[in-house]
Amino acid sequence: MGKICFAFEVHQPFRLGNSFQSCDFSSWFSDSNKEILQRVADKCYIPATLTILEKLDDGFKCAFSISGTVVEQLELWCKDALELFEECSKHSNCEFLAQTYFHSISSLFGNGKAEFEKQVRMHVAMLREKFDVKPKIFENTELIFNSEIAASIRRLGFDALYAEGCDRLLKGRSPNYVYYCNGIKVLVRNFHLSDDIAFRFSCREWDQYPLTADKYADWLSKTPGDCINIFIDYETFGEHHWKESGILEFLRWLPDECAEIGLSFALPSEIAKLRVRGEIDAAETTSWADVEKDVSAWLGNDMQKSAFLAVQKAEPYSRCDRTKKRMWRLMQTSDHFYYMSTKSGSSGEVHSYFSQSKPFSAFKNYMTALSRYEECCISRMRNKEAAKIMRTVDPERAFHFYEKGKYLTSAHSLVEFAKKLKVVSDECIREHHQRGDFERWISEVIGDKELSIAVRNADSLRDELVRLVEERVNVLWNLLK
Repeated sequence: MGKICFAFEVHQPFRLGNSFQSCDFSSWFSDSNKEILQRVADKCYIPATLTILEKLDDGFKCAFSISGTVVEQLELWCKDALELFEECSKHSNCEFLAQTYFHSISSLFGNGKAEFEKQVRMHVAMLREKFDVKPKIFENTELIFNSEIAASIRRLGFDALYAEGCDRLLKGRSPNYVYYCNGIKVLVRNFHLSDDIAFRFSCREWDQYPLTADKYADWLSKTPGDCINIFIDYETFGEHHWKESGILEFLRWLPDECAEIGLSFALPSEIAKLRVRGEIDAAETTSWADVEKDVSAWLGNDMQKSAFLAVQKAEPYSRCDRTKKRMWRLMQTSDHFYYMSTKSGSSGEVHSYFSQSKPFSAFKNYMTALSRYEECCISRMRNKEAAKIMRTVDPERAFHFYEKGKYLTSAHSLVEFAKKLKVVSDECIREHHQRGDFERWISEVIGDKELSIAVRNADSLRDELVRLVEERVNVLWNLLK
């Protein structure tokens, strides 16, 4: 029988409010953050961690991946729960994993891994300061994983990192072994057994309902392999599945049931010492999110892609001071993009559960905040004129592409405008150019008279318009460096 390795994701985001008038960024966040944190602490963090602390003394082992943002919230609003995590960190049977401090999607940025690696180092520093631990194993936001991320984590000196055990990554192999990818060991999540707890525990339509501790321990004992990595959201215990479902009692009795039939537990760092069974080719990015297990949970629609481009483009605005850098990084938290998802079916139900508003409302709010953020930064930037022209605008001021009266897509900055010019139809470009829509938006909204004149005098062919905008963007971008 393989070693059983339990790991828990502990994360809460700083959700945005809906008022961004002041440049005091602390006022931009929702009052619901405190309420949600305290509710989750009362229902999950405190009772579940008290149970785990009891079981650690009896031989149970587990790991926590705890984001910097939830640690900050615990310090502000629930120190009792934080003290319990601190107590866990001192126990030899508990391990803390590294992740990005802001639980961000910076690992997907298109300009290298510099920002991603900075946030990982920030998280490592936080773990040392708050919990006096040095993490050996890494878990990226929502298990986002590919070969480039693996190489980056190897450079940072970790022993191993987690990946989702999806079929297209393993190509028919079992998740219950240790693999290599780009020179670093990979611990693979057994998503079937993990999701039996995380998603199916309370499902009365499930043919295995009710899931009891002895039944689950029996499943584990019959699962072949060197190791079984169970990785789930910690909020599973008491928040996603309420106490009345029996989930906390399941957690209480599972270690005992496992021990009774001879199963043993291991920490992630101990799993990483097992023999490597093969190489993983992770050219395609995977994650543990939704049925697709890719990045479509955050980048699956036009709104999410616009927001993702905008937050990357905002990097020069973040250099003014630490407060602005921190706000920019808080805007990278994966949850903001998750709320914009328009998926249907079972994935859509999960997105709706976590979201505080409808997808377009979440997108509009996010882009309004990001636009206002850049406006707050411009006065501190060296080249204010370039910064103003290159800024992101909110959805109401975006350029909306139409063809024969039908809406196609939108651009919220010159950078995005150039990208959209490459993909909309020739007829769309011709209509807008002939009406003077392009030059009017560039002049009146973006504020670039020079580019507006050049666009007005240009031939309506796509290539010339793209060239003019991209050349102007490159000039302005260099002024912001």
